[in-house]
Amino acid sequence: MVSSPSTSTNTQTLEDAISSSSASSNADITTDHIISRSMIAILDFGSQYSELIARRIRETQVYSEVLPYHISSEDLLKLNPKGIILSGGPSSVYDEGAPKCDPALFELGIPVLGVCYGMQLMAKQMGGTVERADRGEYGKADLQIDDPTDLLTNVDSGITMWMSHGDSVIDLPKGFEILAHTANTPCAAIADHDKKMYGVQFHPEVVHSVGGMAMIRNFVYHICSCEPSWTTDAFIENSIREIRAQVGERRVLLALSGGVDSSTLAFLLHKAIGDQLTCMFIDQGFMRKLEPERLVKLFEEQFHIHVEYVNARDRFLKQLEGITEPEEKRKLIGYEFIKVFEEESQRLGPFDFLAQGTLYPDVIESADTNADPKTGKRVAVKIKSHHNVGGLPDNLRFTLVEPLRKLFKDEVRKVGTVLGLPEEIVKRQPFPGPGLAIRIIGEITSDRLNTLRDADLIVRQEVNRAGQYNNLWQAFAVLLPTVRSVGVMGDKRTYSHPVVLRLVTSEDGMTADWARVPYELLETISNRIVNEVEGVNRVVLDITSKPPGTIEWE
Repeated sequence: MVSSPSTSTNTQTLEDAISSSSASSNADITTDHIISRSMIAILDFGSQYSELIARRIRETQVYSEVLPYHISSEDLLKLNPKGIILSGGPSSVYDEGAPKCDPALFELGIPVLGVCYGMQLMAKQMGGTVERADRGEYGKADLQIDDPTDLLTNVDSGITMWMSHGDSVIDLPKGFEILAHTANTPCAAIADHDKKMYGVQFHPEVVHSVGGMAMIRNFVYHICSCEPSWTTDAFIENSIREIRAQVGERRVLLALSGGVDSSTLAFLLHKAIGDQLTCMFIDQGFMRKLEPERLVKLFEEQFHIHVEYVNARDRFLKQLEGITEPEEKRKLIGYEFIKVFEEESQRLGPFDFLAQGTLYPDVIESADTNADPKTGKRVAVKIKSHHNVGGLPDNLRFTLVEPLRKLFKDEVRKVGTVLGLPEEIVKRQPFPGPGLAIRIIGEITSDRLNTLRDADLIVRQEVNRAGQYNNLWQAFAVLLPTVRSVGVMGDKRTYSHPVVLRLVTSEDGMTADWARVPYELLETISNRIVNEVEGVNRVVLDITSKPPGTIEWE
């Protein structure tokens, strides 16, 4: 996800800065037109793939929403879902305190699809038996189909599915039958056709599952009878109408980062309310080489959208003096951003509204959809803080305008394309909110930033020249200023720093693999960095996938 100190601020802390009535009214405005249409509800039991399930549903042009696993059947009915999906999760259904859904939802007459843990939970709550399997299944497995109807219509027997389970359904609930099996799992897919209850022990939503999208389409269209009403044009039309209704004649402030999220939001708002929008760009000094200048020129001269440029580089750098711990870096950058933002908004204001490029993954995370309702403890494990920074202070009062809060990154790109954003912005690779500050391991200094900017520019230039930019999720450099190695340059001994190349492929950023780019490209990048970037005498390649690593180093 493209992150910025302005557009994807942590939603939970931001909510503290606005009145509850403002937040509620804003949420109603952005969802009213959606609820009346076809939608699939996804109950989140802590799976790392819950968001991915939602994205896969949206790819069928049907709206989907991730909800807390403990939502009551009464509240669920208010959303009028056409179908319900129970996600996977890290728990075992027989563990003490294992998350459970409202059993009444199985009596609503709405089709249900349980995925992995969701299938086991449905089986157990409806009278079946789940036990620890003699042999777990992890990774690829061949699915043998026993009943090629309904959920498995047009799905070939023997195709590969992605497994990740140590438990299995041993005894089926009354009315259920087996749809498919694997070598290790007799009940790999099950169904009660009469009640339209289905379960799969694998993950159809991941790219490794060959027939996964066919199953999802079968559930969405054949079983749930949804209509393909979730389209880009319809979203833009509704959003413009809602923005105008919410804002009226009043002013809106948008903190612009230059990423696809905030740029798309700027275009959408400008189309809706014109000069009532004020864009502010805070240059914290951690952007890539020449990006701030390019951003302001592009918006002012080509798009005719005025941008208030704020140079705060020295302030941010001073805050990070002597700081080496990644989490502390993020917090300090966020805190300083708040101060600068508050000062500049008062200078440019007053404003009634703050526009944010909050995306749906931010909303899901801040809502703690898989947190236990009694203890507040999350079912899933959080690896590290989000790359986005900050929140707003309690005394800074705005009403939020967040028209992108129901969109995933790929959906934002589609909206940007339809609105006329140039390809260089729409296809811009994700860039973290703290910027280069989390791509320098250790203390941040002006010299180190300049070194990394020069190396990063070479990476981007050569990736573009090789025609690889659009094939990669991210391509960037990491500086290791606390590490030195011996080298030889011009018959002289050097003792300088290494630069790490991080080139990855991914569909959504949740999982990633290192990119198998041509050796010639790696050679060119290495030669140029060593010869052109002062203080660097070695270039290394990071070939770690995610998981176990993360894409960013900090």
